[in-house]
Amino acid sequence: MKREIIEIDEEKCTGCSECIPNCHEGALQMIDGKARLISDLMCDGLGACIGHCPEGAIEIIEREAAPYDEVMVIKEMVTKGKNTVIAHLTHLKDHKEIGFLQQGVSWMQENKDSIDFNIDEVMSAVHNGIQEEAPSACGCSSHDDQPKHQHSHQHDHGHGGGGCPGSQAQTINKPETSNSNVGDAPSELTQWPVQMHLINPAAGYFQNSDLLLAADCVAFSMGNFHSKVLKGRSLAIACPKLDSNTEIYIDKLIALIDESKVNTITVMKMTVPCCGGILQMAQIASQQATRKVPIKSITVDINGEIVSEDWL
Repeated sequence: MKREIIEIDEEKCTGCSECIPNCHEGALQMIDGKARLISDLMCDGLGACIGHCPEGAIEIIEREAAPYDEVMVIKEMVTKGKNTVIAHLTHLKDHKEIGFLQQGVSWMQENKDSIDFNIDEVMSAVHNGIQEEAPSACGCSSHDDQPKHQHSHQHDHGHGGGGCPGSQAQTINKPETSNSNVGDAPSELTQWPVQMHLINPAAGYFQNSDLLLAADCVAFSMGNFHSKVLKGRSLAIACPKLDSNTEIYIDKLIALIDESKVNTITVMKMTVPCCGGILQMAQIASQQATRKVPIKSITVDINGEIVSEDWL
């Protein structure tokens, strides 16, 4: 599958750190005076960091990407020094990518004689949450700032409805119910991110999972979305009407089927006609994938009621 990812020109990078708070995935960190991409796995390729680099040291490249290989990644990280390795392994640990973390550690242990630093010190720092000379990557307090750079993956919301029946204004009248239990129901979301442009099919939480591919509006319509359908499933969401560059969605779904080996795909869509595109994406991906997985289609009306549920 093709994948977009950032590339840093270290010659141009002055270490100003302007890009760091704008990497919402925490994949960038300042290490040894340079901006480093410490996790290919978590880079979403949206380029929010680009508009904040005054030196033009960051660009987005598109390349064919093989399934994520932690051994290949840790080999590259080792060449950039101890602090970069600490940051990378800590990032995997914080995102609960335990399988990849174990692969990276195992490779370092097997090759410790050829590594220029003490891997025991690295593991101690990762275990204790210490990153020597490596400030926090995330800068979460600034996540609400709008990035200056808007990449082409952003949603195109400048539509006028176009006469689509799904855009017809309606008032939904429902009987009053007791709200004494509001806030008591727990979230069943077990991962982040969830939007199709942002997910990485190679992430550990997709491996051998039951995938729920839901239209954006479904969760807002169903009061029991979490307990009834999300529980026990990995999640990806999309809007076939408003999202741009949806061709990549099919590539990602194929990767989820062939490489992450999802067990099943449940597609949830609304009754409005424009929502049918999300099911079509799943069906096209299933046809093009080498593996075959069962697909269930669930249709929800604007009252939040399931009106059909069929295995295809």
